Amino acid sequence: MTPDFDLFTISEDHEALREAVRAVARDKIAPYAAEVDEEARYPREAHDALVAADFFAPHIPEQYGGVGADALATCIVIEEVARVDASASLIPAVNKLGTMPLILAASEEVKQRYLTPVGEGRSAFSYALSEREAGSDTASMRCRATPAGDGWVLNGQKSWITNAGVSDYYTVLAVTDPEGARGSNVTAFVVEKGDAGFTFGEKERKLGIKGSPTRELHFDGVPIASDRVVGQVGEGLKIALRTLDHTRVTIGAQAVGIAQGALDFAVGYVKERKQFGKHVAEFQGIQFMLADMAMTVQAARQLVYVAAAKSQRGDADLPFFGAAAKCYASDVAMQVTTDAVQLLGGAGYVRDFPVERMMRDAKITQIYEGTNQIQRVVMARELLSS
Repeated sequence: MTPDFDLFTISEDHEALREAVRAVARDKIAPYAAEVDEEARYPREAHDALVAADFFAPHIPEQYGGVGADALATCIVIEEVARVDASASLIPAVNKLGTMPLILAASEEVKQRYLTPVGEGRSAFSYALSEREAGSDTASMRCRATPAGDGWVLNGQKSWITNAGVSDYYTVLAVTDPEGARGSNVTAFVVEKGDAGFTFGEKERKLGIKGSPTRELHFDGVPIASDRVVGQVGEGLKIALRTLDHTRVTIGAQAVGIAQGALDFAVGYVKERKQFGKHVAEFQGIQFMLADMAMTVQAARQLVYVAAAKSQRGDADLPFFGAAAKCYASDVAMQVTTDAVQLLGGAGYVRDFPVERMMRDAKITQIYEGTNQIQRVVMARELLSS
């Protein structure tokens, strides 16, 4: 594989969107970010603000009640929200993750039924792939869907499901042919929150993104009608992996936003803080740290935007660029937020300032939607496949 380095174009509409999202994030989301983290509660204020501004699920096409934002615009929304609150940025990000399998593969009937309430801001959507014993090894999942009459019966569990309990709908991957070929025996279904036999585990107690509930899903004989199959029976894992090619880009955008927020705060702090009779920002060692932080944030942003353009076009090398954007941007976010804490010194280590929260939030971007070790496997496989 030889990656195609086609560029992206940021239009005036993209820049206008950025300003609009930034204003909403500053005025309606940032004031609650520390409280949301401290109380580990869902950011309802952010949810309502995003719905009111049409940023709740901006990627949903217009024919399904959305605004039809392109992949780059969706990344800009997520990035700008993540600058002030990573938990809140998972609202549009997970809505895209949950609905992307439908956009890629569902019938028109399924799209109309489930994309429309999300596009209109009335319902949220989550994605259920991981299990306790099937994290990176997705093909070894044990959740089962057994034929029953005209439909299916679902049994098993899913782990680490973002916004579980808040979302009304869930794209669930389950084995439908236990004797079938590994990777070709999984099917995707839409499960509704009110389905009989469908329950949630307790909220996980997490290091970061505390405002986004993470819970297990439990399926105990859940009846699923045949018209809730997403795509073809047996094609679920292929759909799931295609989904991640697109949505890893949005995690890269989230990581860029977290890093930018930490950098912004650190710059402001060192310009005001004085030591040894002058502002901390006047020390060359500090300036070098800031320069390196800003350089890597900008590089990560450019990579994410290129990947977003490829996602929009459906380029053949999207798997490489989606993995690269997520991997690089999340590594940058972890490094930049750690450096931001260092620049604030003791003040960076306490909750009076947001950078310690940003550092905690950044860590998950290296883990979910495929660990960064898995991203490197994906990239290497793409390079060696040619």
